[in-house]
Amino acid sequence: MILPAEFIIFLKNYEWLVWLVKAALVVFVLLTAFAYTTLFERRVIAMMQTRIGPNRAGPFGFLQPLADGLKLLFKEELIPASADKLVFILAPMITVIPAFIILAVVPWGPTVHLCPTPELLGAQASACYPLTMGIADVNVGLLYILSVTSIAIYGVVLAGWSSNNKYAMLGGLRSSAQMVSYELALGLSVVGPLLLAGSMSMGDIVQAQSKIWYVVLQPVGALIFLVASLAEVNRAPFDMPEAEQELTAGYHTEYSGMKFALFFMGEYIKMIAVSAIAATLFFGGYRGPLVGDPNVPEWLQAILGLLYFGTKIVLFLFLMIWVRATLPRIRYDRLMAFGWKVMLPLALANIALTAAALVSSIAFWVLVGLFGLGVLFYLLTTVRQVGKAELAQGPLEESG
Repeated sequence: MILPAEFIIFLKNYEWLVWLVKAALVVFVLLTAFAYTTLFERRVIAMMQTRIGPNRAGPFGFLQPLADGLKLLFKEELIPASADKLVFILAPMITVIPAFIILAVVPWGPTVHLCPTPELLGAQASACYPLTMGIADVNVGLLYILSVTSIAIYGVVLAGWSSNNKYAMLGGLRSSAQMVSYELALGLSVVGPLLLAGSMSMGDIVQAQSKIWYVVLQPVGALIFLVASLAEVNRAPFDMPEAEQELTAGYHTEYSGMKFALFFMGEYIKMIAVSAIAATLFFGGYRGPLVGDPNVPEWLQAILGLLYFGTKIVLFLFLMIWVRATLPRIRYDRLMAFGWKVMLPLALANIALTAAALVSSIAFWVLVGLFGLGVLFYLLTTVRQVGKAELAQGPLEESG
C-alpha cells in the first residue's frame, strides 16, 4: 500500500501510538460484538424454537442491546451489608479484564507493508513500515493465553466469597472447580498445534497452516478444545452458575446493575475470545482463498483475512448457541467425571500420539486418524450410556 513518506516516518517514530490505536480498536470491537452477540443468540434460539425473538427496540430489534445496557446502567446497585465491599467491587473487574486482554496476541490478518513509492511496495525494505494486523506477536503467545485465562477463576471465587452468602460461596467453589478441571484438558489440547508448528507464537501457528488446517491433523485436539472451552466459559451444557433451582444463580447471586453486567459481559467476550483462539489454532486463523497469494495485493489480502477470521468466529459462536439450544444441563457429578475421566486422558493420549507421529513415518498419521474416529465413537457411546443412566436412575437423592 502506497502512502506519503512523511506519514510512514511518523508511524515509525510514534509506533507506540499505533499500538494504542490497535488496543482501542480491539476494545471497541469487543464491546460492540459483545452487545450484538446477545442479540444474535436470542434471535438464533428464537428461530430454533419457532419464536420471533427481540423485534421491538429499533428495526429488526437492532437497538435491543442498547436498551438492555441502559436498563442495567440505571438499575439500583446493591451491596450486602456484611459483604467485603472492596473485594465485592473488584471481583467483576477481575473476571472481565482477562477477557479483553486475551486477544492481544491473536493475529487478525496478514502483514501489510506501507511504502512511500511503488518500487518498494511489498519489499522488505527499511523504507517500508510493516503494519501487523494484531496488537503483538510474542514468541510465547500460547503461554500468554493460558496464563491469562486462569486469572478469571479468581474473580469467580472472590465474587462468591465476598458476598457473605452461603449459596454464592458454594456456587463460586463449584464453578471454580469446574473451570480448573476443564482448563487442564483445554491446556493439553493446544499442545498438538504447538508441536506441529514448532512455535508458541500465534502468528507462526497460522503461517504453519498455509497448506492444511490443523483440525485435519488434530481432530481430537480440536474436539477437546471446543468442549473444554464451553465449560471454561460456563456455557450450556456446563452452565452450572445458571442452575437457579440448585444454587439460586451461583456466585453472582448478590450482584445487580452494572456489576452483574460485567459478569455478563465477561462471559460473552470470552465466548468471542475462545472462538478466535479456536479459529487460530485449528482452522487456519485468517487464512483462506487468495490470502498468501503473491499475485494478490496486500491490502486485498488484509481485507479478505479479516473477513475470513470474522466469519470463522461467527460460525463458532453459532455452534455455541446451537449447543445451548439443543443439549440440557448435565448433572454436576457427571460434569466432573467427564472432565477428569474422559477429557483429560484423551488429551494426554492425543499428545502422545502426535509426538510419536512427528518422529515416525508419515504413514503413522493414518493411526492418528483411526484414533480420532475411535474417540468420536467412544464419546458418542459414553453420552448415550450416560443419558440412559440418567433416565433409569432419575435425580440424585438428597442426603439426610
